[in-house]
Amino acid sequence: MPRKNQDYGNIGGEKGSMSKKQKTLVQSNFNPKDSLPVVDDLTRELRSFFLPRGYPMPPGLAVGLHLVNKFEDRFDNLDGYMEEHAKLKLVASRMSQSVVSLASFKGKERFFVCTGTIVRHMPSKMTILTSASLVGGHGDEAKIVNQLKIKVRLPGGKLVEGKLWKYDFHYNIAVVNTKSFPELHASHIPCEVQLNFESPQTNLVAIGRCFESGELMATSGTLLYKSSRLDCQELLMSTCKITKAGIGGPLVSSGGNFVGMNFYAENETPFLPVNMLWKCFKHFETFGRVVRPWFGLRVGSLWAEKLSICEEIHNSFPNARGVYVEMVSDGSPAAACGIKVGDIISKLDGVALSNAQEFHELIWYKTESAVGFAEGMKVCVLRPSDVCEFYVTLNAEVVDINKSNSRWPVPKPEWIYPSTNNDDSDFTFVQDIPKSYREEPLSDLCKDFIREAT
Repeated sequence: MPRKNQDYGNIGGEKGSMSKKQKTLVQSNFNPKDSLPVVDDLTRELRSFFLPRGYPMPPGLAVGLHLVNKFEDRFDNLDGYMEEHAKLKLVASRMSQSVVSLASFKGKERFFVCTGTIVRHMPSKMTILTSASLVGGHGDEAKIVNQLKIKVRLPGGKLVEGKLWKYDFHYNIAVVNTKSFPELHASHIPCEVQLNFESPQTNLVAIGRCFESGELMATSGTLLYKSSRLDCQELLMSTCKITKAGIGGPLVSSGGNFVGMNFYAENETPFLPVNMLWKCFKHFETFGRVVRPWFGLRVGSLWAEKLSICEEIHNSFPNARGVYVEMVSDGSPAAACGIKVGDIISKLDGVALSNAQEFHELIWYKTESAVGFAEGMKVCVLRPSDVCEFYVTLNAEVVDINKSNSRWPVPKPEWIYPSTNNDDSDFTFVQDIPKSYREEPLSDLCKDFIREAT
């Protein structure tokens, strides 16, 4: 079992650098099938380590060459001795018996790894909520990969098989069933959680579990008053910084309430709020899929927009509240009823709006069944450019979720070279390692190169 904080991808223990010419030479000659021709036994051992995990082989053994964007990368900022850290670690510990890690395999090669939350616990089976990236095609999120096997790492280290029940690629959620274990329990997930956007500095905790080691991870952050740039308007954002291993994991409040499910972004963490997760569950059970209303517009919370936009709005409507229309698709229901980019939607069927999340939730409430899509909604629109207010009737269309162009980028693992300011400095390859070192026992050599626990 891997040790804590081990680095699977570091080739050599010291930093090095290489010239631009050397970089070009190595990268242009890189062929995954014939890389590492140096020591046959070493090459075979490295292949047996990296390839089953779905990682590329290095283009040569060089001091400092290392693999980034691994599924084994940890996240954890709660190991300090602050009082607040102690409280948040207690929150994560209480959730631990509901948090698992999942991996999908195609044949003997690992395809994807993520975290999941046990949301139902019955005598015969447990139901796990996680990310649909577990089974989705890389580069084509609207297509499931066939013949994948799912394995679930439980708290305590036990490994069991899982079976996919339902999935939705637009909201990037999947539901996996597995055998029930009495020592585990389902997380208490309320049907609704009201996030306080007026005071977003509430402590949140993102939780994950490593697949190979089974270790629990947690990091803290706060709610951000802005929308995600990913192609899913219902996502919210937090400052919790996770790694790829935390995708699909739970986001909880400092009081222990389940807030949402995490996804990955480079600097901040998007999450799908629990209100939307339960609506998707309800649709899975009622319709067998998620039936999503489509209006052809993208909105954002009003005061999360750029300062220049806020100034224009304030000059036209000093007391305006609502959501800002950021995009309107040609030929969409929104375009047909006259809504334009730059408009403010202040009310939906008489209900005043204060942020984008309220807008999306109200739409789902109004269109909870497939029959409800035929009923138009009365929308109050403020147009700052004309300083006017008017009402329109907005109708929804049903879209096929599995043909959605939603994208959920996840960085791919890749080998990188150390970067220094001196591009002409030497770069050490395995051929340059002293012969006496290369003649060490193979197990010791591999242990030093890949730091694999024995």
